[in-house]
Amino acid sequence: MSARADLLQGTLDLLILQTLRQTPLHGWGISRRIRERSRNVLEVNQGSLYPALYRLEARGLILADEGYSEQGRRVRVYKLSAAGRRHLADEVQGWRLFSGAVEHILSPT
Repeated sequence: MSARADLLQGTLDLLILQTLRQTPLHGWGISRRIRERSRNVLEVNQGSLYPALYRLEARGLILADEGYSEQGRRVRVYKLSAAGRRHLADEVQGWRLFSGAVEHILSPT
């Protein structure tokens, strides 16, 4: 089995929102933080990340502003909106219920 995992759209949205909960980041920073926090198991490619960011921005869950990367290049920096914080809390609760149910099914009886 590969050490990499494919991410479902809803899961990616949840991971992005959680990543932005603590600090604003640009796209590459979000991808890097997800990889680091997952101990190099989850890797988000550009083709999945940016459509998710645009979708979350269109829904008002994140906000984008101009900023600069560590190398001094202009980048879009994303941060969680108030609506995004509320949505994240609901999604985390739903994820924990879902993952607990799956874990229960996978556990030996």
